[in-house]
This record gives sequence, C-alpha cells and structure tokens, in this order.
Amino acid sequence: MPMYQPSRGRGDEYDVGGGGQVLDLETAVKDGILGGGGGVVVVHSGAIEKKLSLKKMIEELDSIEVPSVFICPISLEPMLDPVTLCTGQTYERSNILKWFSLGHFTCPTTMQELWDDSITPNNTLHQLIYSWFSQKYLAMKKRSEDVQGRVLEILETLKKVKGEARVSALKELRQVVTAHESAKKTVADNSGVSLITSLLGPFTKHVVASEAIGILVHLDLNSDGKANLMQPNKISLMVDTLNEGSIDTKINCTKLLEMLMEGKDSEWEVLSSLSLLVGLLRLIKDKRHPNVVLSGLRLLKLISSHELLRNSIVGIGAIPQLVEVLPNLNAECLELALVILEALSTLPEGALALMDCHSTIPNVVKLLMKVSESCTQFALSILGAVCKLAPEKCASVAVEAGLAAKLLLVIQSGCNPVLKQRSAELLKLCSLNYSETMFISKCRLTKTMQ
Repeated sequence: MPMYQPSRGRGDEYDVGGGGQVLDLETAVKDGILGGGGGVVVVHSGAIEKKLSLKKMIEELDSIEVPSVFICPISLEPMLDPVTLCTGQTYERSNILKWFSLGHFTCPTTMQELWDDSITPNNTLHQLIYSWFSQKYLAMKKRSEDVQGRVLEILETLKKVKGEARVSALKELRQVVTAHESAKKTVADNSGVSLITSLLGPFTKHVVASEAIGILVHLDLNSDGKANLMQPNKISLMVDTLNEGSIDTKINCTKLLEMLMEGKDSEWEVLSSLSLLVGLLRLIKDKRHPNVVLSGLRLLKLISSHELLRNSIVGIGAIPQLVEVLPNLNAECLELALVILEALSTLPEGALALMDCHSTIPNVVKLLMKVSESCTQFALSILGAVCKLAPEKCASVAVEAGLAAKLLLVIQSGCNPVLKQRSAELLKLCSLNYSETMFISKCRLTKTMQ
C-alpha cells in the first residue's frame, strides 16, 4: 500500500486526486477556487458568501455549545469547510493543509500513515453545520429583536437554574433592561421584581446579589416591591454587597437603598447599620472615582435628614472625615457634604466634633462666596454653630483664617438678605475679643473694606 506523498507543485498545494490542486483556504477564497474531486473547481460567488456568512454566524454564537461532530479535532473549533481523509477522519480544510505543510503525512487523530493522496470535501457535514448554525443564529436574532419575548424567556430561566447559569441569566437580563425601556415594563408586568427580589437572602452569593441589584436599580419599584426589599436580611445583603462589590456595584447599592428610603419616614431604623455608615465613609474618601463619592454622599445626606440617625453618624467619627475631604470635592459633592455637616451641627455632639476638628474653620471659611449661594448659606450655618459654642476660642481662629474679610464680601454682595444678616451677626461675634483697631488689623482688610 503506497505511502502518502505530497505533490511536487508549489509548497502550499496538494494533490486531491485526478490531477487537481487544492490551495490553502485563504488563497482558495481569494481566487474563487476550492478543492474538489478531479481538477480545479471554480466556486460561484454565492458559495463563498455562504461560507463567509457561516463564519459570521459561528463568531456571533461563540458561547453556544456545539455538537462534537462539527468540531475540528486539530483546532477544536467549528468547521467552516470540512474535508475527509482516506482514514475516514474529517478536519477543517485549512487546518489539515497546515498539518501537511509541516511535513506530517499521517492522520492527526489516528496517526495512521496515509495510503491515499486525496482529501474529499464533506458536503453532507458542511450542509448539516450550516443548517444547524442557521437555525441557532436566526433564533438568537429573533430573541434580540423581540425584547419582550427575550425578557420572558430569561425570567422563566431564572425560575429553574442555579449557580453559574443563574449568574449568566441575570447578566443578560441586566443588559436588556439597561438597553431597552420596554424591557423594564415587561419585567414589572410579569412579576419579575418579586422573582429577582426572591434571589436576595442571607445565603445569596455576592455575584448573584450584584447582578440582581444592578437590575432592580433600573426598575420602577412599587410600594410592595419596596416593602419586600426592606426586609432586614435583604438590607443586610445590600450593605455587604456595597462594602465588597466593584465600583459599579457600590454605586448601584447606594442608589437602590436611596430608592427604598425615599418617603420612608417610619422605617429609618434599617439604615442605622454601623456597617453601612462605615461603608459610606469609605466611598466618600475615594479620590479616584467621583461617581462613587457622589453616590455615597447622596445616601449619607438622606440618612442625616433623619434626626434619630444623626447621633450614629457623629458617633462613628464622620465629621472630621467629611471636613478633611472638603477641599477635594467638586461643586455637586461639596454642597451635599455641607448639607450633611450642617445637619450634624444641630446636635450638641455634632457642634463639639466640628469645634474639635482643627480643619473645620479653615476649610469651611474658604468656601464662603466661592461655589454657590447655597454653599455659602450652609458654610455660614456651620461656622455659626462652632463659634457660638466657644466664642473666645473659635473667633480668633476664624479671624486668622480670613473669616472677617469673607463675611464683609457677603454683606456687600447682592445675595439673600438673610445671609447678609447672618454674616453681620457672625462678624460681630468675631470682633468681641478685639479693639476696633486691632480687629481691623487682624482682618487684613483692603482700604475699601475698612
């Protein structure tokens, strides 16, 4: 029985029987030629388009499980152009040609020496591959276009699967909900909120919680949905996920907690978690991600609006941490931080913590007449609370920090009369420990101000 011998033509050509030639796949497609039984075969453009469309379908369906008979034993990838050797084994044409070009004249699977020098296109298998991928591709495209059907299918899947399959389904649903407004209504109208909420519990993995929260934060939650999510074990999971999740997850957790607490005057106790407050302070001190800082401040502002929770915020040392980050905040975050500090300053413990923080007066004085009128209002309120607590101690520090000059600017500006009155009262308080001449010299005022 003769051994397989390569043809003596060009190095990348092989005898396919009958004197014909087979080129490598790239050349074949380029030149419109594919190997066939007996001579050079010209392939019509439609066949090439069919082959290329099959390649596109395979690429777009890369995550689907493919029948093993469609897989090339060499590359372990689906075959575009299957050819069969004399041993009965089938391979992707480009892969077996490369095998031959490396000097191997055996069957890669069986390692038998080849006794026949032909490779035969397996048209039956090619048609099966094309038909199978066509059906899967069309089904995928139909699901993509039919958003409602896609959402319903995912919701049904979530009822049945666990583990990685559940994570994959949640990720897909989050992508659909984020991209399509109609998907949100479909989820809500088909008990999707209660289904997703049911996945959150004391034993839920953080990866599942992260995806579920990423979906819920994009939905319009009704009172029943909010009440279900307000259960202590679910709030606890959200807090844990906030503390341990990615940047996007942290933001989603704060947004969802904020959504749950809007208008909930009677359920403030769920936010008294020490773990939550500490986690929010970590977010606020994140210098690399302004969106994280903003989300943390928004939720902390909501919490501080509940009087009974302010002591908890002061108790964890939030005031000095908030004061220290003031110089690094953008305008939106700065206003939120000042609102929080003003709310905390209404407590005796809060005002004392502000006074004990050496950076309070210098950092807050700098904000007067700098960002906005509302920021000036909050800053004046904070400074007033501190200076009234210990006038002799704080007034001199405030004057040295340039408070008097800033107060005179407020008085001379066209701002709210209430702010002018508050500035005049604070200016009078600061001047009590000084003679007129000494006060003016300490203030380092311009002649116009004097």
